[in-house]
Parts: sequence; C-alpha cells; structure tokens
Amino acid sequence: MEMEGGSSSTSIGIQNDTVSLRQRRSKFMHQFTQQNLPACKPVLTPPWVISMFFVFGVIFIPIGLLCLHASQSVVEIVYRYDAECVPEPLRSNKLAYIKDSSIPKNCTKHFKIQKHMTAPIYIYYQLDNYYQNHRRYVKSRSDQQLLHGLKYDGISTCSPEDVNNGHPVVPCGLIAWSLFNDTYTFFRGIDELRVNRKNIAWQSDRDHKFGKEVYPFNFQNGTLIGGANLDPNIPLSDQEDLIVWMRTAALPTFRKLYGRIEENLDADDVISVNLLNNYNTYSFSGSKTLVLSTSSWLGGRNNFLGMAYVAIGTSFIFIASIFLLLHVKNSRSYGDTTNLSWNWK
Repeated sequence: MEMEGGSSSTSIGIQNDTVSLRQRRSKFMHQFTQQNLPACKPVLTPPWVISMFFVFGVIFIPIGLLCLHASQSVVEIVYRYDAECVPEPLRSNKLAYIKDSSIPKNCTKHFKIQKHMTAPIYIYYQLDNYYQNHRRYVKSRSDQQLLHGLKYDGISTCSPEDVNNGHPVVPCGLIAWSLFNDTYTFFRGIDELRVNRKNIAWQSDRDHKFGKEVYPFNFQNGTLIGGANLDPNIPLSDQEDLIVWMRTAALPTFRKLYGRIEENLDADDVISVNLLNNYNTYSFSGSKTLVLSTSSWLGGRNNFLGMAYVAIGTSFIFIASIFLLLHVKNSRSYGDTTNLSWNWK
C-alpha cells in the first residue's frame, strides 16, 4: 500500500510539473507574440545621435585618407598595344591582319620607368569590351572534367568545343578554347628580366579544381582553333595560365595576372618589351593593355575604397552639424509631447 501511495504522489508531481511547464510556455509565447519580452531598448536622444554621427565621421575620414595614401603609393605603368602593334599598312583592316598566320605578330615597345618600382612587380594583361560573364560563355565548361579528366564523360555543357575525333576535348568548353595567347618578354638594356610565372593562380584552384593526373592531350587539335595551346605533357593543375583564365571576370573590363618581375626597377630605367600580338580582340572591338604594377598593404591601385570612406565620413559630419544646429535652435526637453501632431491646435 505504501508503494501504491508513493507511485500516486509521484504521478501527481509529474502532472503538476507538466502543467507548470505548459503555463510557462504559454506565458512565454504570449509575451513573444505581444513583443513584451525583456529587451534592450535604447532611447536615441538628439545628443546621442549627433555624437554617434560625429564619432563615425571622425573615424571614417582618417581611414579613407590612409587607404588613398596606400593606393597612391602604388606605381603603375599602363600601355595599350593592340592598335600600335598592327603594321601601319594593315591598320585599316586589323581583322585580316590578326587572322593571317603568315604575317609576323612580333612587336617591340620601349617605355621609361618614372618612379622606383619595388619588387615584386606584377604583370597583368587587361582586356576591354570582353564579356566573360555572358551566360552561354560561362556555362561552356565542365568542372568535373577539369578535375577528373576522361573519367567523367558529362560534357554536354561544353558545346561547341566538346568532342574531337570522337573523344572529349580536354579541357572542353569555350572558356578554355579562348585562352589568352599573347606573350611578353622584358629587357632592361641588353639584360632580360626574368618573369616568374609560378604561383599566379589561387592555390585552392590548383589543389582542388584542376586534376593532377588530367592532361590536355587533344586540346586545340580539331578544326575549331581558338587561343593558346597547352603542353600535353603538363597536368592541368600546373597549367596556371589556364587556371587564371578559367576564373571568369564579372565585368567587361578586367585584368588577369601574367607573372611577376622579382627585381627592383629604378627611376629612368628604359624597359623594352617584346610582344607577340596573337590574341584576336579586333573582331569584337576589344582592346588589349599591358600593365606593370607594384602593390601596397591594401593591394593594387584602387581609389574607390578610400574615396568611399572619406565621402561617408564627410557626410556623417555634415549630417551631425545639421542636426546640431536644429537641436540648438529648436531644442525641447526630453519627454515633451506638446509638439506631437495629435496635440497641435
């Protein structure tokens, strides 16, 4: 009998706990739906708002000036060569020039270094009016084939550059097919400047997106010939030009890394560059530009970030000044309801 009494009291206790839990849950849900839960509700008084605008403005402006200083410290040489590297008699028909393989595409240009350039000096090629973000162009690739090669046969997205002599093209697709193929050789006087073309692609791309055992054994061997060729004896994971090119650009004007010069260039040095003007940008009114650039702690030259910080900081201080004038001229005590619309007479 004692055991039965104990079980009964235990059961009653469990029922009471269940009822209490339900009551607490119901109370919580009522507070939640009525937005009565405890919360931090700061009151944004005019002095507090004005102070915050001033503080953010004072913080943003020095950050913007620092970013602008870092951007301006970058030394950059920009040279457009697509028009100048066409022989004078052929400039009226550039498309015929670029398509005629019997015409030499060599071009030599000279420029003077205006400011000391500290290594590493990054070499970029810039293309304009080139829409790598076109939907059909972006889709014309096979990421699984880049990683697994012929083990993966799903290349339907690569058309029209998908099959050659009954075998899948490796790598397939229009992006790889249109690989940039201009080359640059640099000289300072009679000495050639060594260009390091290793580690120009993202390590994550080299390690995880391009196969170490995938070889371009039949690339550019069909009737449809596009841009550069690839060495069939080097795996795709080591074809860094291809890896850089396959990371498509979002805008029609873009730069891609070509290599690095790992020695300083002094002011007044005369640099000669031998170009092979192979890439066809004339058919779509595009342009090609060679860029040499140093870097800062912020990266390459880009004034946008610094200007944005300065503009936002200046706007904050301007707004704070307006609020301060209004507060001084038309101040009212905290909690004064006389100016509320329903109290107007």
